[in-house]
Amino acid sequence: MTTPPPAALSQIAPRDQAEILAQALPYIRKFHGKTIVVKYGGNAMTDPALQQDFAEDIVLLKLVGMNPVVVHGGGPQIDEALAKIGKKGTFIQGMRVTDEETMEVVEWVLGGEVQQDIVGLINAAGGKAVGLTGRDGGMIRARKLKMVDKDDPTKEHDVGQVGEIVAIDPGVVKALQDDQFIPVISPIGFGEDNESYNINADVVAAKLATVLKAEKLLMLTNITGVLDKQGQLLTDLTARRIDELFADGTISGGMLPKIAGALDAAKSGVNAVHIIDGRVPHVLLLEILSEQAYGTMIRSH
Repeated sequence: MTTPPPAALSQIAPRDQAEILAQALPYIRKFHGKTIVVKYGGNAMTDPALQQDFAEDIVLLKLVGMNPVVVHGGGPQIDEALAKIGKKGTFIQGMRVTDEETMEVVEWVLGGEVQQDIVGLINAAGGKAVGLTGRDGGMIRARKLKMVDKDDPTKEHDVGQVGEIVAIDPGVVKALQDDQFIPVISPIGFGEDNESYNINADVVAAKLATVLKAEKLLMLTNITGVLDKQGQLLTDLTARRIDELFADGTISGGMLPKIAGALDAAKSGVNAVHIIDGRVPHVLLLEILSEQAYGTMIRSH
């Protein structure tokens, strides 16, 4: 038994449906065989209908010959798990302060629950997803993050077991990609003494996209993209313009690591970085396979 198309689709004449599909062809050709890194987070990750759309999009991209790699966050899920054990998350300059107990929670929420949910969703949509943390294949080597105060450069904040990336070895990701699998990566790294580090997922996605020489890095967020002070969407940004937006405070808070990572990736050879609205159904397909912009694109120059 086949399921009937949604009402909205059944209103579209078959010829128009074929036309819509045909319009995706140049993009499919252009990105065939290319790596697309997707940072998955926000509403897209907690709303069941959007989860389904995301999984279908990832599987479709794989089936038409692209190599999607998913890096996920899990802030709300971590907060929920911490609340259950009576802990409250604290943040400094957009980074979660992570003591030993919090780190344990982060590991089992990200590397266990959240990662396996995503793997299950993609598999249910017809893909072959494999969950990894930065420990697998020695992928993400990290060290303790030294966080300098943004207003006083002589002052450092101790944010616990929060890591910065020393090196990424993409061997395990490449091996999986070449074998029809879709890697789903939790942003946990390991240090010299085998200690675990919680790393900002935006930073991991950006660095991984650089190391994999990805064609695109797509970051799903809960906003329409980068907005100016008047609340208007900035669809196309250069490195210089971003520096200006940092300086005048337009970009702040949780957007800081996101944009800083995106900018690094764009400067290091990732062709385009897109910060897109994860609340739009099938936003990945719309962004990759059509001309329409669904967020902010960052170019290196």
